[in-house]
Amino acid sequence: MIKKFLVTVGLITGMVGVLAGCGGVTGQSTTSEKTVDQLAMPKKEETIATISVKNYGDIKVRFFEEQAPKAVENFVTHAKEGYYDGVTFHRVINDFMIQGGDPEGTGMGGESIWGTAFEDEFSEDLLPIRGALCMANAGANTNGSQFFIVQAKTVEDGMFSSNISYTEEQIKKFKENGGTPWLKGQHTVFGQVYEGMDVVDEIAQTSVDESDAPKEPVVIDHITIEQYEG
Repeated sequence: MIKKFLVTVGLITGMVGVLAGCGGVTGQSTTSEKTVDQLAMPKKEETIATISVKNYGDIKVRFFEEQAPKAVENFVTHAKEGYYDGVTFHRVINDFMIQGGDPEGTGMGGESIWGTAFEDEFSEDLLPIRGALCMANAGANTNGSQFFIVQAKTVEDGMFSSNISYTEEQIKKFKENGGTPWLKGQHTVFGQVYEGMDVVDEIAQTSVDESDAPKEPVVIDHITIEQYEG
């Protein structure tokens, strides 16, 4: 899960230096010499996922298997086995993210395909920009089954943490695409939405209660794993 204080939108700008340090930055770096274009369309026969959300539509995602092999294997295996079928997006915060993947629907449940938490996988090429598919966690190296999709459309200067290093290229990428720069190095980025951000935006605008849970359940009907045909 994402700790509740990490997603308190009203405090982000003023507390970003504090919040970004809470999740820690330890984990496995899988950055290779070969760079990856996070926003590129998938290549032919590349593994993709279609997240079909009841009453909303489809969200299509490509994966970064080389940079985040465990996170991708975990998500893909869970999806193929129907683990996410009927599971909700249990936390929704407009202009931030939509979070799901917990069979209990509380933000406290779910586990990895290995039955234990697995380590973070970070790459300097992959950032929590708008459309990024990320692992939710309760701190460093606590990944299970929960995930979130970054929905934030804009990034302001106050959202960059003094505790996190950014290259000029990364700052430019955040400002051009939107995202959550204070979460860089806090959550594994293992996929990117390439079609269906309109669906993500519609989900993000749903009415929620005081705990950010949708008043009307937002249900994942099924996640289909297949090869991209172009």
